[in-house]
Amino acid sequence: MVIVAIGLAVGVVASFVLTRSIAALLHGVTPHDRATFVVVPLVLFIVAALASLPPALKAARLDPLRALKS
Repeated sequence: MVIVAIGLAVGVVASFVLTRSIAALLHGVTPHDRATFVVVPLVLFIVAALASLPPALKAARLDPLRALKS
């Protein structure tokens, strides 16, 4: 999840900087729309957390000694 958080932070900063170059292409949305800059990273973070939960739970149930032997 640390990698996801770093990626989201870099993506938000980069998109905030690059919106100036695509401002003419945006219709009906301001280039620095707060809702977009909050909702999209939040949804991506939730999806990444839900995607990583089953493998993490499976790994937590494994016996470390048995995993090392195999």
